[in-house]
Amino acid sequence: MVTISIVLTVFVAIEHCYILWMEMFAWETAGKRVFSTSLPQELFKPTKGLAANQGLYNGFLVAGLVWSFFIDDAEWAINIRLFFLGCVAVAGIFGALTASKKIFFMQAMPALLAMLFVWLTK
Repeated sequence: MVTISIVLTVFVAIEHCYILWMEMFAWETAGKRVFSTSLPQELFKPTKGLAANQGLYNGFLVAGLVWSFFIDDAEWAINIRLFFLGCVAVAGIFGALTASKKIFFMQAMPALLAMLFVWLTK
């Protein structure tokens, strides 16, 4: 269980590293490929700053998840990990409700699975 929880948490962190990169540095290239069906092409340039801001927030989620691996107290580390995975899950659920149902499966589901396995290791 511990190994699965670690792997899933690392997967979520890596996924959000990609989102950070895409939104902050590749919005007009990779962002266009990812969001081609939900955002008109002409909106990528004027929304570059907004996307970069969102990317920064994804970076904070990554920082929290990575930080949870460096906390010596096991109970505290699990609580921090659950908190940041919960933030990812809430963002994914909100995105699914407001933007695209795909976001639930791409963002919220991995975080929820990681939370389940982290919680089972308690």
